[in-house]
Amino acid sequence: MSDNQNLLAEQRRALILEEVRRRGGARVNELTRKLSVSDMTVRRDLDALAQQGALEKVHGGAVPVAEASTHEPGFEAKSSLELSAKEDIARAAATMAQPGSAIALSGGTTTFALARHLVDVPNLTVVTNSVRVADVFHAAQRSGGGQGSGSRPGAATVVLTGGVRTPSDSLVGSVADAAIRSLHFDALFLGVHGISAEAGLSTPNLAEAETNRHFVGSARRVIVVADHTKWGTVGLSSFASLDQVDTLVTDGGLPSEARAEMQERLPELVVAGEQEARETGPEEPDALQV
Repeated sequence: MSDNQNLLAEQRRALILEEVRRRGGARVNELTRKLSVSDMTVRRDLDALAQQGALEKVHGGAVPVAEASTHEPGFEAKSSLELSAKEDIARAAATMAQPGSAIALSGGTTTFALARHLVDVPNLTVVTNSVRVADVFHAAQRSGGGQGSGSRPGAATVVLTGGVRTPSDSLVGSVADAAIRSLHFDALFLGVHGISAEAGLSTPNLAEAETNRHFVGSARRVIVVADHTKWGTVGLSSFASLDQVDTLVTDGGLPSEARAEMQERLPELVVAGEQEARETGPEEPDALQV
């Protein structure tokens, strides 16, 4: 893969992490051949990923981290992972937000990516417990209004819940819960730490689990945005069952057995990226509903 010589460090590290997770481990010499970079570059990337807690270095390579159910990675640690998958998911999910509707966005790196696409949907009312998500909309308002003209026409109205900040930069606790309970959303776009058939949607943070329960309870439609690495992960606290999910937007890395189960359990499964390829490619029979 000679093109990988010019990849940004974060893109290269995402490829390394995907390879380690997919194979259950990888050796330095294998990664140098796959990425067409030097041993020193790979070792620096492994050091950086290990410092983020994304993998564990071993002699000659790296293995996945066996995370405890209470382990909660920070926003920065997660923001450089699965970049292309998150972008595909965000693009697909943004089409589900109707102009003029009231929506909620939970905290997380995937909803953060989604927010950048939603700034172009007119007249939204956005409720979020993420300072970073709110900042995306506020920045769009400032850049689009022009000097002295105020907010740009059609800019979203943003409500930030308040609360206590978690390591993943979500606002949780009694203040956030009270704000969310008093509101009603046409759609909730929900990022998750883990999703599984048995545990449903889960998080390692007890307070965040409670806040997410209120989000789910206040929404007419629950749209989960989660890349394939979230499948099979179980955090300390479950906050919703799969029966409470209307739509899962994920990426093409989701295993075939998980796809089959999600298609059976959920009203709608959207596999981002693959859907777009079919829409732009030659017509084919409808073999898979996405």
